[in-house]
Amino acid sequence: MGDHKGYDLTTIGEGQIRLTVDPGDRLSTCRSLHLSPAGSEANVAGLLTQLGRSAAWASVLPEGDLATRFTQEYSSVGVDLLHVVRVPEGRMALYFLEPGDPPMPARVTYDRLHTPFREITPELFDWNALLDTRVLFVTGITAALTEHTAETVAYAVRSAAERGIHVALDVNYRSLLWGPDRAREVLEPLLEHVSILFCSRLDGIKVFELEGDGPSVNRQLQERYGLEHVVSTDGTLGVSYSGREGARVYEVERVPVTDRPGAGDAFVAGTLHGYLGGSVHQGIAWGQQASKFALTHYGDLTRISPAELETPISNDILR
Repeated sequence: MGDHKGYDLTTIGEGQIRLTVDPGDRLSTCRSLHLSPAGSEANVAGLLTQLGRSAAWASVLPEGDLATRFTQEYSSVGVDLLHVVRVPEGRMALYFLEPGDPPMPARVTYDRLHTPFREITPELFDWNALLDTRVLFVTGITAALTEHTAETVAYAVRSAAERGIHVALDVNYRSLLWGPDRAREVLEPLLEHVSILFCSRLDGIKVFELEGDGPSVNRQLQERYGLEHVVSTDGTLGVSYSGREGARVYEVERVPVTDRPGAGDAFVAGTLHGYLGGSVHQGIAWGQQASKFALTHYGDLTRISPAELETPISNDILR
């Protein structure tokens, strides 16, 4: 993929702390919460560094113990945090998770207003350093937060395209953060600069007003926007790909769900690992394996080794 760059991947996003209710309890009645760092873009960078890629994550974080807990989590797996701007005051973004067991659905409650990250501008960051990369990765989650974050994401994408940097976009639509019309208004103009798009079937329907099953929505996205690669998940119904490597549908293997957050990020990271190596098809297989690991252990950041990524999940204890 092009000339050598300083990083394999750089990204920008908000750092969060997840507070999870114990299984079988509700947020309104719980007496304890499990704390873990979280952040979609940081999760992707963190899995890639464990696979031997170089990755940097940029953000704005306040001083304090919660921010320290966050940085320790991602620096421990090798994510470059040199581009994180630290400010003396402010708060960390939080979200609360009720895991839910059928028939009760999982429920997320955000508490992320008035964080310093929401006021970011492009001028805060060293783009000469951040765009010394092979791939820039951005998400709809960050673009959804405020007009400031949307502007910064758009600036990053346009600047990357001007420098010939490949752009990866994960739509990752969150209805608690913005509506589908606003999401399309912000994200659609970026697609002309995107090399690889991650957009689930449901997000394709909600945000881009498409119709059909997973392969159909995937194909429509690729054809409408002339994208090099489009990857679409559809729950347990499969993963669809269309683009330069042809078209293909991948079956999804069901696994027991221990902790759901981070599984989508693990899938994206595994796929980008393959993309960086020249094969999105291989990457999707790695992404599916990584997401299985993510679903079966606690924490938003999936901790995995290259050897484990190649090893089928089994019930045997590795000795």
